[in-house]
Amino acid sequence: MADASPVKWHLAHTTWFFETFVLRGKLDGYCLFDEDWPFLFNSYYEAEGPRHARARRGMLSRPSLDEVLAYRAHVDRAMGAVIEREDLAALVELGLNHEQQHQELLLTDIKHAFSSNPLGPAFSGKTQTAGRSVPDANVSWRQNEGGAVEIGHAGDGFAFDNEGPRHRVLLEPFEIASRLVTNREWEEFISDGGYRSANLWLSDGWAWAQQHSVSAPLYWRGGEHFTLGGWMERDPQAPVTHISLYEADAFASWSGCRLPTEFEWESVANIDDALEGNQLDEPCAAGPLDSPGFFGDCWQWTRSAYLPYPRFAPADGAVGEYNGKFMSGQGVLKGASCATPRGHSRASYRNFFYPHQRWQFTGLRLARDI
Repeated sequence: MADASPVKWHLAHTTWFFETFVLRGKLDGYCLFDEDWPFLFNSYYEAEGPRHARARRGMLSRPSLDEVLAYRAHVDRAMGAVIEREDLAALVELGLNHEQQHQELLLTDIKHAFSSNPLGPAFSGKTQTAGRSVPDANVSWRQNEGGAVEIGHAGDGFAFDNEGPRHRVLLEPFEIASRLVTNREWEEFISDGGYRSANLWLSDGWAWAQQHSVSAPLYWRGGEHFTLGGWMERDPQAPVTHISLYEADAFASWSGCRLPTEFEWESVANIDDALEGNQLDEPCAAGPLDSPGFFGDCWQWTRSAYLPYPRFAPADGAVGEYNGKFMSGQGVLKGASCATPRGHSRASYRNFFYPHQRWQFTGLRLARDI
């Protein structure tokens, strides 16, 4: 699948990131592990030259896993000599958080690969049930009077460049659902002809659904869905996952609501993250949440386009390509998923995907105007 990468490639690419941006040219005497490998493991950095096509990463049977592990050991040894250098601290921190993002991608990419196997193999047999709360059948609504709010990262902790600068946004009065949309509600949407009613859909979304014969969330089969634990009976009270922005918007229209903007979502999450969470019946490796509520089940689509904040400027050099150049044609998601490293569960985090993509743990929370 063109959006996914093999496990071995993720391991080599995160190693390449440290080698390229932290070690090369900054550690005296450092030599590249292999002069040809930057071509293989550069992801999208134009300033770093040509690269192997993303959709063909799965064809890389060589280098072997043992060679990639040796590459990692080589870079790890060199990183020991620079890990405490103050002039490289920001790049090291970025590299660590970049690697955490790829830990999440590992889980989602493995899930897609295993789902394509007719045997339906399981990655993990452990189901995340600790602390799980069962949502009420009737959704409740959290009202917000709107007004001027500050949006974006604040504080001394790490944040990606696209989370700032912090700025003011004017919100109209709105209310937001206390919980995520569930599988049962999505089944009702399907039964009521949600995938057959063009009037519910954005034009591009309807064309996409017709072209690809989309009639249910990704990984649904009868009363089952595919999880990291293999095929499981679908829990009707668990949040629906693996939906596109097009599907989320159509469901919101069907329900007489809308998707929240990223600013509405963040303003509420900053005030109170005690809304229902930890509901997803999915084996995951991210661990328990320190702050359950808005975070940790699935990424939640918003109606906001992924655009730069006022006064945003990318960093100098190739590392400036990390986020800024993707600020076109994509939608913002908030809230983190069951596969997201817990340190990334913060209100200002801006995930982004194209409207048709749904192999990530994507769901929705409804909003409406007051």
